Amino acid sequence: MKQQSGISASLGAMVSSLATMGCCLPLGFAAALGTAGASTIFETLRPWLLGTSVVLLVVGFWQQRRAQQCAVKRSYVSAVLLWSALALVVGMILFPQEIAGFLANRFAGSAK
Repeated sequence: MKQQSGISASLGAMVSSLATMGCCLPLGFAAALGTAGASTIFETLRPWLLGTSVVLLVVGFWQQRRAQQCAVKRSYVSAVLLWSALALVVGMILFPQEIAGFLANRFAGSAK
């Protein structure tokens, strides 16, 4: 057992030392290109994705109502997640630019 823990420790040390060079490698540039490419694809699919989100929310609320009619105890966590998803989808439909700007400003410091 001790030899295996030594191997994992040395592998962890190698991975962490390689991770320190992450700022010097052009991985950030590749990630930016990938994000830009994905955004052009998702922009064309945006109406379909939002429509799918609305349909799935309707299905979720219908399932919760159906569970109440069948006397199944509703989970508090599932209700909170469903209402949170509703708030997020409505926010994305009504304020897409504001949310995108907020996220860009929020995570701009982590990209440096």
